[in-house]
Amino acid sequence: MARVRRLELAEALALGPSWRHACHALLYAPDPGLLFGRIPLRYAVLMQMRFDGRLGFPGGFVNTRDGSLEDGLNRELDEELGEAAAAFRVERADYRSSHAGPGQQVVAHFYAKRLTLAQLTAVEIGAPRAKDHGLEVLGLVRVPLYTLRDGVGGLPAFLENSFIGAAREQLLEALQDLGLLASGSVAGLKISAPH
Repeated sequence: MARVRRLELAEALALGPSWRHACHALLYAPDPGLLFGRIPLRYAVLMQMRFDGRLGFPGGFVNTRDGSLEDGLNRELDEELGEAAAAFRVERADYRSSHAGPGQQVVAHFYAKRLTLAQLTAVEIGAPRAKDHGLEVLGLVRVPLYTLRDGVGGLPAFLENSFIGAAREQLLEALQDLGLLASGSVAGLKISAPH
């Protein structure tokens, strides 16, 4: 994340009225499934294909004058994911980090929300009926949390996609911090820098 600085939440909220706030959430659920009957899935992690062809997390710009960051984020999730998002609420306890980039006076707040697999599947099923589907959001995708025997397929190949802003780094940080990978660490992955 070149030239992006990490901020404490209180510092980010005190930046002043000229700063805009964007909130995004990684939604995940334990998944007991097996790929090809032998590769443990462990967790389902959702990302979305955005209108600009990049991968990102559900969410968007929020107005802090209209309520909390979480209120705004939950409104965005409803617009992008549809009515299944009403079955859960992203709270301050789900907060992970804030980052400010150069130039545009935007601070990005990142959350991770653990759901049940039934809740996550309901989001996937209902998303095509959401207000922003086909406009801001082109579709949802699950992140493959495994590496195939060739050492490339799965997560390493997924990470070669184009991500918006700090989404790639937020994904890797969350996978490691939440223990969502079998190894518990992304350090062993042979991952090239984004293009």
